[in-house]
Amino acid sequence: MQHGTRAYRAVATEIASPRELEADLLLKAGARLQAVCDTWDSNKSDLDAALLFNRKLWTVFLSSVMSAESPLPQEIRQNVANLGTFIMSQTVALATNPRREVVASLININRELAAGLRGRG
Repeated sequence: MQHGTRAYRAVATEIASPRELEADLLLKAGARLQAVCDTWDSNKSDLDAALLFNRKLWTVFLSSVMSAESPLPQEIRQNVANLGTFIMSQTVALATNPRREVVASLININRELAAGLRGRG
């Protein structure tokens, strides 16, 4: 059964558009952060891992939009760079002062951007 799952995932990765993959990753990061928010009062132990995943994802986005080879228009590149800078600064702040409302804002940004990538924003 696992072999079939791996084969399906490999094919799905090959046929999915880059925008769809980016949207999926943003939603995955958002879901991990949401899971922390949902259990905020009883368990914040997964916060660091969820923030790390989100930070790595945004590092890739930032690297991509800052690259000279980026096909995106300059205005979009600048907007993504501004969002990425905000995400990074909030992530650092959360490491020393965890606040549920800040995590919620990161979740919202990821979800809104994913919706935009899928043409629903």
